[in-house]
Amino acid sequence: MKKNRTPLSLRVPEPVCRPGDKPDFSSIDVGQAGAVARPDVTATPASMRDMAFQLIRVLDDEGRAQGPWDPKLTPDQLRKGLTDMILVRTFDDRMHRAHRQGKTSFYMKCTGEEAIACAQGQVFSREDMGFPTYRQQGLLISRGYPLAAMMNQIYSNAADPIKGRQLPIMYSDKAYGFFTISGNLGTQYPQAVGWAMASAYKGDDKIAAAWIGDGATAEGDFHNALTFAAVYRAPVVLNIVNNQWAISSFMGIAGGLETTFASKAIGYGLPSLRVDGNDFLAVWAATEWAAERARSNLGATVIELFTYRAAQHSTSDDPSRYRPGDEYDHWPLGDPIQRLKQHLIALGEWDEERHAAAEKDAVEQVRAAGKEAEAIGTIGQSRPSVKTMFEDVYKEPDWRLIRQRQEVGV
Repeated sequence: MKKNRTPLSLRVPEPVCRPGDKPDFSSIDVGQAGAVARPDVTATPASMRDMAFQLIRVLDDEGRAQGPWDPKLTPDQLRKGLTDMILVRTFDDRMHRAHRQGKTSFYMKCTGEEAIACAQGQVFSREDMGFPTYRQQGLLISRGYPLAAMMNQIYSNAADPIKGRQLPIMYSDKAYGFFTISGNLGTQYPQAVGWAMASAYKGDDKIAAAWIGDGATAEGDFHNALTFAAVYRAPVVLNIVNNQWAISSFMGIAGGLETTFASKAIGYGLPSLRVDGNDFLAVWAATEWAAERARSNLGATVIELFTYRAAQHSTSDDPSRYRPGDEYDHWPLGDPIQRLKQHLIALGEWDEERHAAAEKDAVEQVRAAGKEAEAIGTIGQSRPSVKTMFEDVYKEPDWRLIRQRQEVGV
C-alpha cells in the first residue's frame, strides 16, 4: 500500500552570507540604548525571563549613556577602559606580526572583543578566580600584568612563567585571578562552578567567573555546569561570548538560530542577561549586577555577550574561506574602542590629540616589552630548563622521578 507521506529532510544551518556575498545583518534587532529595564539583583529568575531575549545597551549612536544600566563610571575609569583596550589591540597586532615573522607558533587576537575582558577585569577582584577562554587577554592587561611575561609565555622561552607546559596564549597566574586556559573548550565552565562551590562551602567571600564561546555551548560540559550552578547556587558568573563564529562554523550550528544563548539558562532556573558586548559601559553594568548577585549568596548568572570576532579564529585560520572579508565593517554594534572614545569626547574628557598620544604610548609599551622578551629568546632560541619537567607535580618526588632526573643529568 502506497503511503502518502512527505519525504523527510535534514536541515543543516547556513549563515546568511558566504565569501563574495554582501554582508547582511538586517535580521539582527539591536534595540535602543537604554530601553531595557534593570531588575533588582534579588529578582527571581522567573520574573526576568524576558531579559534573555532583549539586548542591554547603554551607549547610543551619538556616544551618550542612556537608561537604567548606565554604571555612572568616573572619567578616570572610562579613560582607563579606553587605554586598556588600545593596549590590548596594540599587543595583539605586535604578536600577530611576531607569528608571521616565525617568532612563535601560534596566536589568537581578540579584535572587536576588547570591551568584554577590559570591563570585566575591572569589575571582578584579582582574588576572584577567572576561568577564561582564548580571547580574555584583556583580563590580565587591564590589571597591569607584565606584557613581557605574556610574551615570554607566547615565545615559550627560558622565562616562560608556565615553563613550557601550555600552548602559546594559554596564560596562567593565580595572583591575577587567571586560571590557566583550557584547550579542551567548555571544560572551564564546570571548573569555575566547582571552584565557586568550594569557596561557598568554605564560607569564603570570593566568587568565580568563566568564559566560553557560542560554539562551546553545544558541549556537554556547558550543561553539566549549569545544572550544578543552579542546584548548589554557586557564586559564579557564566559568560557566553557570542562572537558569531566558532572557528569556521557559525553560531547557528550551536543552536543560535533557534533562540538566544542567554535563554539556555532559563531551563535551569538561572537568571540570564544578554548584553551588547561592544559597549564597555553595558558590559561593566551587567557584570557588576551579576557579581553583586553572586556575592549576596543569590547564586549564578549567565551573561551572553553579543559581539563579533573581527579577526581570524587563530593564526592557523583563514576566515575569507567562510565569510565575507568586510563583514566586520558592517557589524551593527560597531567597534568597542571607537564607541568608548566617542563617549569620552562627548563628555569633554577626551580628544583626538589625547587619543593619538594613547596609541603612541601603547606602541612604546609593547615595543619595550618585546625587546625584553626577545632578548631572552623567541621560539626555539631558548627554552625552560629540562629539570622543570620533574617539578611541581608531587610535593615529595618518588624514587622513579629522582632516578629519571639523575638519568637526564639535571
